[in-house]
Amino acid sequence: MTKPTFRVQPASALARQRRAQRVLLATIFLLFALYLVGHAFFGPRQAASVLPLSAAWADEAPAPASAARAAAFATAAAVPANASETTRAGAASQALSAAASPDLVKRGQYLTRVGDCMACHTADKSRPFAGGVPIKTPFGTIYTSNITPDNETGIGRWSDTEFLRAMHEGIGRDGKRLYPAFPYTEYTRVLPQDVLAIRAYLNTLAPVHFTPPTTDLKFPFNQRWLMVFWNLLNFDEGRFVPQPSQSAAWNRGAYLVQGLAHCEECHTPRNLTEGLKSGARFAGAAQEGWHAFNLTSDKNSGIGGWSEDDIVSYLASGVAPGRANAAGPMAQVVADSTQYLDSVDLRSIAVYLRTLPPVSSGESRPRDGWGQPANDVTALRGQAPTGAHGAQLFVANCASCHHWSGQGIGASAPLAYPSLLHNSVVGASSADNLVLVILKGVQRTTRHADVFMPGFGEQLTNDQIAALTNYLTQQFGNPQTWVSAAQVQALRAP
Repeated sequence: MTKPTFRVQPASALARQRRAQRVLLATIFLLFALYLVGHAFFGPRQAASVLPLSAAWADEAPAPASAARAAAFATAAAVPANASETTRAGAASQALSAAASPDLVKRGQYLTRVGDCMACHTADKSRPFAGGVPIKTPFGTIYTSNITPDNETGIGRWSDTEFLRAMHEGIGRDGKRLYPAFPYTEYTRVLPQDVLAIRAYLNTLAPVHFTPPTTDLKFPFNQRWLMVFWNLLNFDEGRFVPQPSQSAAWNRGAYLVQGLAHCEECHTPRNLTEGLKSGARFAGAAQEGWHAFNLTSDKNSGIGGWSEDDIVSYLASGVAPGRANAAGPMAQVVADSTQYLDSVDLRSIAVYLRTLPPVSSGESRPRDGWGQPANDVTALRGQAPTGAHGAQLFVANCASCHHWSGQGIGASAPLAYPSLLHNSVVGASSADNLVLVILKGVQRTTRHADVFMPGFGEQLTNDQIAALTNYLTQQFGNPQTWVSAAQVQALRAP
């Protein structure tokens, strides 16, 4: 029997390996040092002065918020020592609410809605702003944090400086880097007085003692210090500075869209590192199956054909008559955020969006430019129903609300059933949103109307939904759009 042999690595090879490791570590350290030096000397600077845009700018000084917080902590300290932590936190919150300027708190509530903080920080409606919403990424699942003023599980003990640092630099109270699922890359542009107004409002909320699940990312993405290098590639820290050559409305719109509203986070495609592609800003992107459409001024791929009134109507009510009806994540944005914006801010956003440089995705016609009325109902009379016949499925499941012709019922009234002709979802080059609407339905509650469409995911098979979708796109939408049963199954999966 031949004895096994063991290869011993030569000393020279070991030495080369150790040298390579030292070189790698030195390179990482050098890159980090260069980042710090570059940020210190060449990083973005906050403007010494900010041009007045409109009465909508917040002009509160940060001092009242800090003074109010000091008073709140003093009140909490006066609570008997045997009182629970929740009691102390509640006393501090009440004192802060009473001490803070009512105008500042009101302003903060408005800005919190602009930022749609509710959507990402409320997993359970009975625990508003207590976090726990799962955000799925290619690297694992991130759970949002508790931003109520609870001292143990929320941000009750955070100082103004720590809150500003998190919003502007993506660094938490403990000094750890935040993951960009929290859009500090956009919030960095928000002026300090607006950030502190949000802080003042959050401090008036009822403290919720709740610890969200632990974020679960794969190695090495669970190493937060690596965010230093991600930031080098994808993050420019600095506040918004108005452009003197533009109007006050344009600057206000740019400030909101680029900052608190963080529209790019959903409407801009991402690069290999999950940062935003700077060369395709607002060109549209997929988000958990849904497609956030192109917002640029391209007349076919984007919203270049939309008027200011169209954009304002869509953001205020979820409906741009004859063009689009908000569904999925955008319906939630309208319900929780944009419907509460005042007319000045809505108009300013519309002014800014209409000036975005056009980015074409290759569409030959606008999404809302397709469709002819159907007359299949006459031909179907007397026919026996089959399993996956698109026209039959439409008449049986959709025609009672959208009319057998597809032209809808109720014209443009708030509670109208929308037309499928000249409809952005039906006319899109991707059928994903249309499939998801059929699967999950639509629920959108605004001051204008309570819109509800039932989902058919439990009643119709993948083959039937594919057949129905393809009938809708062929008859009322983009005839080049087609979907398979396998694609329906992929979208159906959680």
